[in-house]
Amino acid sequence: MTGQPSSAVLVLTFCIAEALLMAGFALVPSLLPQLSQRWSLSATAGGWLGGIFFLGYILAVPVLVSLTDRIDARRIYLAGATVSALALAGFASFADGLASGLCWWWLAGLGLAGTYMPGLKALTDRLPVAVQARGTAFYTATFGVGAGLSYLWIGLLQERLPWPGLFAIAAVCAALSMLLVWCGIAPGKPLAAMPVGHSHWRSVLGDRRILAFCGGYFGHNWELFGFRAWLVAYLTWTHARTPDSWTAMPGLIAALATFLAVPASILGNEGAQHWGRGRWLQAVMPLSGVLAVVVGFSGSQSGLVLVPLLLVYAASMNLDSAALTAGLLTETSPEKRGTALALYSSIGFAGACIGPIAFGVALDAFGRSLQAGWTAAFLTLACGVGFGRWAIGRIGAAPPPTHVS
Repeated sequence: MTGQPSSAVLVLTFCIAEALLMAGFALVPSLLPQLSQRWSLSATAGGWLGGIFFLGYILAVPVLVSLTDRIDARRIYLAGATVSALALAGFASFADGLASGLCWWWLAGLGLAGTYMPGLKALTDRLPVAVQARGTAFYTATFGVGAGLSYLWIGLLQERLPWPGLFAIAAVCAALSMLLVWCGIAPGKPLAAMPVGHSHWRSVLGDRRILAFCGGYFGHNWELFGFRAWLVAYLTWTHARTPDSWTAMPGLIAALATFLAVPASILGNEGAQHWGRGRWLQAVMPLSGVLAVVVGFSGSQSGLVLVPLLLVYAASMNLDSAALTAGLLTETSPEKRGTALALYSSIGFAGACIGPIAFGVALDAFGRSLQAGWTAAFLTLACGVGFGRWAIGRIGAAPPPTHVS
């Protein structure tokens, strides 16, 4: 190719590639009841299997995303998508217990580290400044589209195909994502950035506004990925206890809950632009925390009440997603944006790792077969977003940014 496509085509290409890459995202959460039974896993072990994906992410993302300040992020995306395809194929072929499952799912998380934020950086590097915030909102919202489609197709096919076949299909989708970016996005020139050394990291770590967004993202991901890791298992438990047509297809409900992230995330960013980012985030994060508590104490309700409540909660926890990421990007100067994204992703996805584990620990502590266990588990989600709300409140105490992009 001789040049880059239009802004709309750029956004569409990266969003489709991300959705393909996300095809395997819900494999472990959707198959957790089956894998737990097959591999005799406790709730804590199941939480580790869900959370290890994000441990792989946070170990790799500081290096991979900070590199995008020096080299074209497209190259990192291509490598990350290749790793994802290999990890999913490896899980399909060789995972036969907790230890091997942890290894391959960890590697899949490393692949996400090479695609999600590097893909965002590759996109924003190619977009005009005027459309970067909205491009970011659509890209981050596509994470929810991809995750929702992942829950949907897995839920529809897991009764028809053995679980290794599902991992193999996801591996093919990851390979297609790599090919789409390779063929559809032209290589770009690296930014004229200062070397990414100790002084560069110090400038990011010393920016209290960046740290506030990182803390908010930590709490958001704790809640979001703790919820997504255990939603199918929770619906499976409620249906086994009290069969109900509303809970008979947990994969479909999980898909719908995840799809709601898309309009919620986009509308959340528009709300932040209209009412002010700090004010918006400080309002919507406590809302999802309250709903986490309400859901936790609603397990005895019928599916007619519980499922709509879960869907409202799922939407509420995404009202801050794009607003947080767009806030970080627009308030960070271009020459250190990659390093800021690396820190943001590392801290944020540490929350994604902790959320499923904390949920599983609470289940084991209070009883996986008891309502008290699930109530305690949902309260851990409220704790996560509560921390995020506290962190984002530090924005008001931080000095304004010296650069506006």
